[in-house]
Amino acid sequence: MPWFRRYGWFHIPTSAPGAIVTIGALAFCVQVTVAIDRQAHSVTDMLYGIYPFIIPTLLLLDWVASRTSAPERRP
Repeated sequence: MPWFRRYGWFHIPTSAPGAIVTIGALAFCVQVTVAIDRQAHSVTDMLYGIYPFIIPTLLLLDWVASRTSAPERRP
């Protein structure tokens, strides 16, 4: 059973494990953003602070989604 379905550039969760992985990654990204934002003095500070956490997390989510998605159907 595939966890994700490809929709354009994105992967949509189609099962409980896919939803859990997606919610976990998004919750981590929100937590990092809130924690860094408390100590940031400017928008640039915040972006420099969250970049090393958010980008690898989203890349890992994309990698997991691409490995556990259903193959695309060609018309």
